[in-house]
Amino acid sequence: MSKELFDISSYDSRDPNPWLALYLDNSIPINEKTKQALMRDNNSRSARYLYPLIFFWSKVTMFFIHVFKFFFPKIFNSSKILHIILSWGLKRFVSKDANLLIFRHFHVGSEILQFIAGNVESVEIETSPLKPNNFEDVKDDLFLKHDLNLYNFIIRLNSKLKEKNITIKPPTKLSLDMISDDQFDHIEFPDKWTNILDLKSSIELFTPFYQFFLTSNDFIRASNSLQLDETISIYTSQLLGTPAHLGLVNNKHPMIPISTYSAAYRLVLHGLAAETLHQILVNIKQGKSVDGIVTPLEK
Repeated sequence: MSKELFDISSYDSRDPNPWLALYLDNSIPINEKTKQALMRDNNSRSARYLYPLIFFWSKVTMFFIHVFKFFFPKIFNSSKILHIILSWGLKRFVSKDANLLIFRHFHVGSEILQFIAGNVESVEIETSPLKPNNFEDVKDDLFLKHDLNLYNFIIRLNSKLKEKNITIKPPTKLSLDMISDDQFDHIEFPDKWTNILDLKSSIELFTPFYQFFLTSNDFIRASNSLQLDETISIYTSQLLGTPAHLGLVNNKHPMIPISTYSAAYRLVLHGLAAETLHQILVNIKQGKSVDGIVTPLEK
């Protein structure tokens, strides 16, 4: 099925596959392997048949957990148990393509923060890169640390900018050493008969566990962090002097938070925004024009 999906010879004008169309479309920059995995994931039986059922179950479950947490906010709060469940579930039930997209996200996000930290002149920002290569790495509070890293990075960066009374601007020399322009060194993800869940189904399935085992503050902060895409993109635009790619961000500004019930969908948008921004940096590193924008290396 995957080979046929990307094979133009199987194209039928009377029944065109929407994922073939989007795979062939190059209107936004994105890593080729990521794009193939995402289109296969969208075209999977899990996305078509399981996702609507899991989506309904997730929203109903989240409502009751919300009520439960209101009356018993300190019961069952355990990030460690949560990440043991996440590691176990990812390994046994999530598809190979969905796991690739999930693991790539931590690498991509870490490198984007490293890029910003390494190019804001006159300011030194400590980063905590998260680059998991196996399911054991997930157990080390991986998802929670990812959210904390984003907020801590923004707080540290802007406190130092205010302290020195400076703003983010294009550096004298752009550094892209921290950007990987090849594939990340991931494990070979399991592909057993139980590994069937697509990306959106996986996220919807795991979100109630996230809500149940985290404190209310941790869960709300994690949900709101998905809207930091615009903030990070603005920083990158200021460094590159090229604001056009901000149009690729769809999660809206975090000053106006969105309901936690839409967290799963926004998490997928968050992943796409990170992948496109990372690919822009890869293209610049490789000396390619970014959708008509003159890159700093070409000036």
